[in-house]
Amino acid sequence: MLKRLSQSILILFLLITSFIFYSFTLNSYKIKTVVIDAGHGGHDTGCLGSFSREKDVTLAVALKLGAEIYANNPDIKVIYTRSTDEFIELAERANIANKAKADVFISIHCNANPNKSAYGTETYAMGLSKSEANLNVAKRENSVILLEENYETTYDGFDPQSTEAYIIFSLYQNENLDKSVSLAAKIQGQFSKTDQRFNRGVKQESFLVLWRTNMPAILIETGFLTNKEEEQYLTSENGQNAIASSILRAFIEFKTELEKEN
Repeated sequence: MLKRLSQSILILFLLITSFIFYSFTLNSYKIKTVVIDAGHGGHDTGCLGSFSREKDVTLAVALKLGAEIYANNPDIKVIYTRSTDEFIELAERANIANKAKADVFISIHCNANPNKSAYGTETYAMGLSKSEANLNVAKRENSVILLEENYETTYDGFDPQSTEAYIIFSLYQNENLDKSVSLAAKIQGQFSKTDQRFNRGVKQESFLVLWRTNMPAILIETGFLTNKEEEQYLTSENGQNAIASSILRAFIEFKTELEKEN
């Protein structure tokens, strides 16, 4: 009888210990690794302004953002898909994030439009095309794969210029969509509230660079290089610092919220 009682107490003790450990593990969730992706690079210039290139602006903003994240959160590991002017394939950008088991993926870009008066910021999560304008942005960004060797094999025959090709994304369900949209909304909120930028909204679109990531992932169009006023802002030190700081504030808000929930 005494032996059975001892065994029961031991089992109860182990169950309680396991529960406490499990609860502690859940409550100790932390964002540990962030991957920052500077769009384009190398022989891929991205869109062009009257005197600027997208690849240069995205790299400058990405490096500033990474430095700010590390300065405010030295326990977070910051990884860049590129830290110099080099060409990185879209699939490899996602691979870098996945291999690092990143908690967040942030891709920095600049916008372009035949309408030179178009301006403002917009942030995308992975999703389906909901307008022709959004689809055109995705086509422009995805067309980068045409500069890659063996892109037909890498992307399973995907044609970035074919509207029909985007139907494949209707089969894709992103388990991180809600978190991605949440981060995107916070970034857009900071741009409009703090920097008084025109908010073009949070959108969902079929970007290949987001497609294969296994974590909350967003793509930020920081402004239009084809708009002369925004081009001046995007290429200025003050403008780039403001963009990086707004993304940082949104990231900290997202991090605090996510870690509190978990």
